Amino acid sequence: MSNVLMCRTCCIIRPQMQRFLAHTFKQSLRRDPSVSGNAIRHPCHLRYCSALAGVAVVSTSGRIFSDTLVSQADVHAAYGGVVPNLAMEAHKAAMDSCVEDALQQAGVTAQDLSAVAVSVGPGLSLCLQVGVRKAHQLAQQHQLKLVPVHHMEAHALVARLAADVPFPFLCMLVSGGHNMLLVAHAVGDYTLMGSTLDDSVGEAFDKIARLLGLDLRPNGGAALEAFAKRGDPHRYPFPVPLRRNSDCNFSYAGLKNSVRLAIQAEAPGEATAANEQVRADIAASFQRVAITHLTERCCRAAVWAKESHPDMQTLIVAGGVACNQTLRASLDDVAQEAGLNLVCPPARLCTDNGVMVAWAGAERLQLGLWQSPQQDLGAGALDVRPRWPLTDRRDSRSMPAKKSMRKSRIFTSLTDLTAEALSSNQHHRATTAAL
Repeated sequence: MSNVLMCRTCCIIRPQMQRFLAHTFKQSLRRDPSVSGNAIRHPCHLRYCSALAGVAVVSTSGRIFSDTLVSQADVHAAYGGVVPNLAMEAHKAAMDSCVEDALQQAGVTAQDLSAVAVSVGPGLSLCLQVGVRKAHQLAQQHQLKLVPVHHMEAHALVARLAADVPFPFLCMLVSGGHNMLLVAHAVGDYTLMGSTLDDSVGEAFDKIARLLGLDLRPNGGAALEAFAKRGDPHRYPFPVPLRRNSDCNFSYAGLKNSVRLAIQAEAPGEATAANEQVRADIAASFQRVAITHLTERCCRAAVWAKESHPDMQTLIVAGGVACNQTLRASLDDVAQEAGLNLVCPPARLCTDNGVMVAWAGAERLQLGLWQSPQQDLGAGALDVRPRWPLTDRRDSRSMPAKKSMRKSRIFTSLTDLTAEALSSNQHHRATTAAL
């Protein structure tokens, strides 16, 4: 069996047929080990998150040997968001102990690993560098393979860890930094159905939670969902975004502004017991419209996906917002209507974690998508990709989302890089066989 160790701001390690060490760090405010005797070599995966540090040991068969997390929520709560320098320092302080704790819980040493997987982007460069540097150091020291991982692919693939989900599948990724619908054809091969024109749903939940004066721990989305249970979801008729657009894109900027104006008019000033019910009604009304928007776009994407791929069986919903139970119930109806099975990762694997990066590393490792560790670990030499698209391929029926004018530091998409790497590996094998 081989295991992967993965780290975020905390590190995560997860063993399967091989063991991997994974480290993960992300710029966001925010199993029981039973190692069999033949679990000898393991791969390792690293990923960093600014709000927490996590490390996990995972096997290529999907077994989680250990999963450690260290939250930074208290560090950032006073600022209403992530402070990059504080996040980086917290990552540095937590990394070594997270790795050691994960290895100890898994009952393995670094020498027992076969690879290290690390999230190299997208994300905050300062935080990504901490995890990537640690991953390369571990891989160098113990002669391990290193597997670079895309943060959003890790979210998309983690549902395959515990469930039998064949390709192709439709995937909705909903998090604090991303909002997209895509068809996953294979590991590293994606077609975009729709993405956000402005803000993500997770960012909108966090923003409204702050405006409502909620405690942002563990995160704004969870705080707002809990608070909304006390309110009337129909009291405020906020407009559902983009209903005139027959595509699969998202927009939350207008909805956020409508809610902000309602808060200013109905519950100005500090959050008090006197205005608590009004604030709860606003929270519930916002959540209803935000989820309705997601549901309507997903419904259209499901129809399009089934038209293109009649054999498609699954809708995966992943990312931190996938923890929302109201959203899950709504999308279960969408999936049933489209003839798909809804699969959501366990809640603890929806929010950023090391296990998901380790698993993505395990899937990529088995395709030969790994590299040797870098020798030069200076800040300018590290392979971090803060602005890294999952794919540039877009479904022809979906209108293109608004493009950023900042193109100088956008990396080649994961889908293109994976195709190039697989083609190169195939050519190498053919050349070797001919000799």
